[in-house]
Amino acid sequence: MRYKLLQEGDIQVCVIRHPRTFLSKILTSKFLRRWEPHHLTLADNSVASATPTGYMENSISYSAIEDVQLLSWENAPKYCLQLTIPGGTVLLQAANSYLRDQWFHSLQWKKKIYKYKKVLSNPSRWEVVLKEIRTLVDMALTSPLQDDSIHQAPLEIVSKLLSENNNLTTQDQESIIVAIAPLLENNHPPPDLCEFFCKHCRERPRSMVVIEVFTPVVQRILKHNMDFGKCPRLRLFTQEYILSLNELNAGMEVVKKFIHSMHGPTGQCPHPRVLPNLVAVCLAAIYSCYEEFINSRDNSPSLKEIRNGCQQQCDRKPNLPLRLLHTSPDLVSQEATLTESRLKPVIVTSNEIHVEVERNNTANQKMTASVGNDSEPNLIDCLMVSPTCSTMSIELSAQADRILGCYVEILKMLSDYDDWRPALASLLQPIPFPKDNCSSLSFLLLLFFRELKYVIQRFAEDPRQEVHSCLLSVRAGKDGWFQLYSPGGVACDDDGELFASMVHILMGSCYKTKKFLLSLAENKLGPCMLLALRGNQTMVEILCLMLEYNIIDNNDTQLQIISTLESTDVGKRMYEQLCERQRELKELQRKGGPTRLTLPSKSTDADLARLLSSGSFGNLENLSLAFTNVTSACAEHLIKLPSLKQLNLWSTQFGDAGLRLLSEHLTMLQVLNLCETPVTDAGLLALSSMKSLCSLNMNSTKLSADTYEDLK
Repeated sequence: MRYKLLQEGDIQVCVIRHPRTFLSKILTSKFLRRWEPHHLTLADNSVASATPTGYMENSISYSAIEDVQLLSWENAPKYCLQLTIPGGTVLLQAANSYLRDQWFHSLQWKKKIYKYKKVLSNPSRWEVVLKEIRTLVDMALTSPLQDDSIHQAPLEIVSKLLSENNNLTTQDQESIIVAIAPLLENNHPPPDLCEFFCKHCRERPRSMVVIEVFTPVVQRILKHNMDFGKCPRLRLFTQEYILSLNELNAGMEVVKKFIHSMHGPTGQCPHPRVLPNLVAVCLAAIYSCYEEFINSRDNSPSLKEIRNGCQQQCDRKPNLPLRLLHTSPDLVSQEATLTESRLKPVIVTSNEIHVEVERNNTANQKMTASVGNDSEPNLIDCLMVSPTCSTMSIELSAQADRILGCYVEILKMLSDYDDWRPALASLLQPIPFPKDNCSSLSFLLLLFFRELKYVIQRFAEDPRQEVHSCLLSVRAGKDGWFQLYSPGGVACDDDGELFASMVHILMGSCYKTKKFLLSLAENKLGPCMLLALRGNQTMVEILCLMLEYNIIDNNDTQLQIISTLESTDVGKRMYEQLCERQRELKELQRKGGPTRLTLPSKSTDADLARLLSSGSFGNLENLSLAFTNVTSACAEHLIKLPSLKQLNLWSTQFGDAGLRLLSEHLTMLQVLNLCETPVTDAGLLALSSMKSLCSLNMNSTKLSADTYEDLK
């Protein structure tokens, strides 16, 4: 039978100590104290008087209890416990046998825990200590009590023992880890124990203890941890464990098998916390490398050291020998007299990173202007990536490259799982580094962003909108991955190939196509024209759409776009098609024709296109497509009707994509019937921008209550 560990206020008993009567209350912290009274008759016929309250003369410490026994002799009082203490005996009576046994096991547990705390606080021989630890673990595993503290208390005792004794041999360390392993199967290790595990992973990464004991512990952390912010040592331990796996002969193959074991063999991971925890571990490890490098120049405490309580200058380890970018006097005098367009590379070295940069005259002038200042130049400014950088190579030491490479590879592995990709894209959408660091990136961060290109490419290739929409910035005024990997962006190193693929996928599903084109015209028109000039078909289509939707107001810019299109075969062909469509559009929008039009049932998109191309419909105000077979594809023809005010799409296959297009172009639409159409919340929300809309029928659609409130 299983029992719950006693909690404060759980027990009400009458306590009799020898001939005198005292009333007490058992607390699970340290002492026996005040209790509500009950009647209890003892063998010597003494009777406990019924009084409102009563107190022990002196508090009884759990450590003072010499023995706890169940009363089992003949005619003994029912449901009583006998506590042997120095100078006497205390009897406790419960209401039933279950409650009595609960008290009995709880008191025994508290008594033994205090014993082990005392024994293990002053270790003499480690073979004896190891034996006591094994006995303590067995006691916790076989205890009939059910409570988190039953397993946590032994772990905390061992954790304190290890933190106070740093002279253990490797064999003793591994023996203790193996001894407490059964307790770690269902419990997180305490902070001090995590620190001990981290040290073991760093010093003995190839130890079998790492694979056999730490693997199930880390798996449990990744599956069940809810917030690394409350227990950062668990995250640090997980980081060190992953690095120790990478130190094995198979290296990243072992890490890959571990990630696969966390995901599971099926197409859907059954543990929702695994992915967020893995991402948190990877990003924290990468940022720690960056932070340690930045802080190494002034010996200021890092976040990791602050967490560990090391804030004083004397407590910190010696800083990394970092030589910053100083301009030598010879170089300055040479700059003043020579008109060279290039200077010798400037070197930044440390035991973690080696950077070589060639800068042009603009960067050199900036450095020369600060020579007269005796203060040390800002490292971020020295490592700033900007258009003034002409060539750049980054070379990391083997250790730093292994650390960064390991965690970047894990992010790549995570992006390969289809079920994880939407959540991964959402987690990475806000660029996981402070804004000031992103605006003046150090080369370490730049290396990370370029290594992350594979992950961003996977997002750009995913057809699901919830994935590739995360390439855009999380809010206005903040850069996203789309900006970082665009031509001229700090992470672009492929002449815009990734940028073109991102534009292609975003244009295919973007809610605000016209708004997206406006954003490209304002911020990325130059890169778009450059890629179109090189024959990129996606960028040629973008330029044609800008002309078709009248995105560009400046005549000179329009002429430049036309010249760009006519400079390539694919551009010339698409521009000719655009001109033909424009001529048809002018004919279609020419004043005249009917004001009302109803298509026969069973008509298709092709039928509608053929009808609209047959004459002028500039006066058409009311169009009924009810009970036809038209789809969202017909929206391309509907947006060419400038006077359309009423549109009936009842019982058609018109969907979300068509609604998004209508919402951007038919600004005069007043009545819209979407009854029995397959539209969803995703498309209906786009209608909120149609300010002229007066009547909207959404009966028998997949409209939700929340979207209904938003549309109102």
